[in-house]
Amino acid sequence: MPSALPPGDPAPTDGSLPADSLSTLGEKGLGFYVHVPFCTVRCGYCDFNTYTAIELGEGVSRQTYADQAIEEVRLARRVLTESDKPVDTVFFGGGTPTLLPAQDLTGILTAIKEEFGLAGDVEVTTEANPDSVDLDYLRTLREGGFTRLSFGMQSAVPHVLHTLDRTHDPERVPLVVEWARRAGFEQVSLDLIYGTPGESIDDWRTSLDTALASNPDHISAYSLIVEDGTALARRVRRGELEMPDEDDLADKYELADATLQKHGLTWYEVSNWATDDTQRCRHNMLYWQGGDWWGVGPGAHSHVGGTRWWNVKHPKAYADRINAHQSPAHAREILAAEDRRVERVLLELRLKDGLHTDTLDDEGRAALPEQVRRGLVTVDGDTIVLTDTGRLLADAVVRDLLP
Repeated sequence: MPSALPPGDPAPTDGSLPADSLSTLGEKGLGFYVHVPFCTVRCGYCDFNTYTAIELGEGVSRQTYADQAIEEVRLARRVLTESDKPVDTVFFGGGTPTLLPAQDLTGILTAIKEEFGLAGDVEVTTEANPDSVDLDYLRTLREGGFTRLSFGMQSAVPHVLHTLDRTHDPERVPLVVEWARRAGFEQVSLDLIYGTPGESIDDWRTSLDTALASNPDHISAYSLIVEDGTALARRVRRGELEMPDEDDLADKYELADATLQKHGLTWYEVSNWATDDTQRCRHNMLYWQGGDWWGVGPGAHSHVGGTRWWNVKHPKAYADRINAHQSPAHAREILAAEDRRVERVLLELRLKDGLHTDTLDDEGRAALPEQVRRGLVTVDGDTIVLTDTGRLLADAVVRDLLP
């Protein structure tokens, strides 16, 4: 089951925010994240806040979810009442957002547009499983204002998908990408996972080559993390599966980077590649660069001006709060200046755009020359950027610059 909610201070039942947080709203962008917590099956590696039909229990229905999400959008308008900043990005994640009717997703997007307005170049993304959409569905999304699709491909190799408990046919991926193009989408991303137990380097090469054959505009490639409490973690603990070592993961990352760059996709974040800057996921950039976003739905996290909060996790608890005209926020924390600085180092150093040297404290700046000497970062003027080797050791570099 998903991990417990983090600790925090109680959140106001009306959703109100400190004046200081509201004073800078939208200066680094304003986004909405809409969490759709439904899945057909629970993948063995997943610890996200998702629920199958059996796990939902009584009093919760997919059919009423869009209305509840729209009510939270209206709550956001009441809390952010003085904002005249249009929304720059909207991202529907999950779970599997496309288990809902396309009209539900476009209805939520319409509510955001009516309450806040959308920027002229707004980016609107939904995640989708390859087996959860067809051409008509994608056409409805495109006509309803969606601009970007992110398909959960994960692997092209059947035995790897089986280990991950993914149920889609890998041969469906090129078909859904073709449908996306026919529906008018000019931004299509594929999500991949490497490091699954039993995955060989040739398996990973097959997945990369298969993904590239569909000519996506963007690829995300993440190393598998085995989270405590998941079915995969239990199988590893029982000795049924053996996790790859760090050298194997490094080899697969280097293969991904070389293969993707050969085909014209350039890294812009440690685990993300795009054909050009216009194909970067702007919603994720908003996260990484400290922008503001409102998270809608059970367990969704939000951030506005240094105040972070998170909603109650179970869809029933969420529905009860919404139906009682209360904020679904469970708890919140107000980040101190030092906390925000540390987050900037953690996130911005992972970007090709780099981290400004002024973000480091005195100890971090003192440690910087050693990172340069070791070939892990370069410093161009006031900007620190990870080298190719540094990307493999990004977490260690961050630790050294945050002594």
